[in-house]
Amino acid sequence: MTKVSFFDKRVFENFLKVTSYISVTLSLIVLFVDIPKDCKSLYGWIFVGLLVVIYILIWIWANTLNKIDIKVEGSDVTIKVGDIFQQKGLKAIAFNEYFDTQVDNKIIAENSLNGIFINNHLGVPVSDLDDYIRNYAFESDEFIESNPNRAQGKVDRYQIGTICIHGDYLLTAFSKFDKNNKALLTMPEYLEFLINFWDKVNNVYAQQNVSTPIFGSGITRIKGHKSICDEDLLKIMLWTFRISEMRFKYPARLTIIIHKDKINQINLLDIKSARNGV
Repeated sequence: MTKVSFFDKRVFENFLKVTSYISVTLSLIVLFVDIPKDCKSLYGWIFVGLLVVIYILIWIWANTLNKIDIKVEGSDVTIKVGDIFQQKGLKAIAFNEYFDTQVDNKIIAENSLNGIFINNHLGVPVSDLDDYIRNYAFESDEFIESNPNRAQGKVDRYQIGTICIHGDYLLTAFSKFDKNNKALLTMPEYLEFLINFWDKVNNVYAQQNVSTPIFGSGITRIKGHKSICDEDLLKIMLWTFRISEMRFKYPARLTIIIHKDKINQINLLDIKSARNGV
């Protein structure tokens, strides 16, 4: 999939930077090396061919870029393809607003990040996690209500953006569930989640690195925005991070992890070239 056109101005700008270094180097060389007249034409064509190859390589690099480092209001942010479970520091895992732990492909899909965490990375029995969440010292405004009429899953509902720290993981209430246990959010709710999430992270990260997925990239539906893509979600995450009060103090950084199957949907060159990534 071609994400960056062959004649993209940013490709050309990177090409000019590279060729400027080459030109300076060649200028210094010719000061001390005499080029035979009968070879100048050949060397000229070789140089033109080299420039064409360099341009093509830069264009290929732009389309296969899978990691960038940017600054967002002074905070170091890395966006890359990877496995969130392999990252150092705190790792955010999105739960629903009830902090359900039932991986049955009805409430939680086993192939979702939430399901993979519970099945493969929890490290303790699920019942222990349930007790831990039940007894966690949530703030008074984070608990919303009990819903005893809920047919499946837990009954205690929490404000979206609420964080429960469990070891190296930030378990966060992300998606809202309808009566059929389908995960969905409206766009205002998605923005509310992100603002709340960054605010909570600011209080708990303790100068550790924090890694997150692209929230909403999985099965959660953004109501009224069926066609929204992962690049749009990533840009919204960066925008809300920029306008929040969250700032990572060096050497701590934010890392946003892109699933390897989703990188073809995201133009990282576009994000790297923009101010604050948006």
